[in-house]
Amino acid sequence: MQQGFFSVQQTCPRCHGKGKTIKDPCGSCQGKGRMEETKTLSVKIPAGVDTGDRVRLGGEGEAGVDGGPAGDLYVQVSVRNHEIFERDGKHLYCEVPISFADASIGGELEVPTLDGRVLLKIPHETQTGKVFRLRGKGVAPVRGGSTGDLLCKVVLETPVNLSKQQKVLLKEFQASIDEGGNRQSPKKNSWFDNVKSFF
Repeated sequence: MQQGFFSVQQTCPRCHGKGKTIKDPCGSCQGKGRMEETKTLSVKIPAGVDTGDRVRLGGEGEAGVDGGPAGDLYVQVSVRNHEIFERDGKHLYCEVPISFADASIGGELEVPTLDGRVLLKIPHETQTGKVFRLRGKGVAPVRGGSTGDLLCKVVLETPVNLSKQQKVLLKEFQASIDEGGNRQSPKKNSWFDNVKSFF
């Protein structure tokens, strides 16, 4: 290009440096050879994926230029929270409510897992907050390796809506426990002893 006394060299504004022009361009793509369109794809999510993992769909990305191959589409995974399980890597955590009777004399509870329900044996004199580990009942890592564990934390549920008869029975039971002293309520009695020595 001539600009006054100067000559300026630049890319051709018609062919944009391609060296050729399309005399009769397509009405849809305007001679670019590709068009923008939207389509819905079905994505197979492998077991064990976690938030932040990406699934690659080969050839489903942006169309290539001048007939070149199309790029890839990456789907980033975001895992929703679960009503029962909480995930930490390959391990799962859940809280299991148990009754006062099961905690005292022991019993069996049905616990949900990813593979179905399993029986969890509750030993006698189980305290609230005790964690039971079910090996191999967690998540299988997507990149291989051993399956995680399911850790069940038992939480003692206090009975509600008691009848008059149930309240009387509980008071009688509490009186019999108080007679046992440190032998049957060691934590409670040691706590009160510490409070007395503190003051």
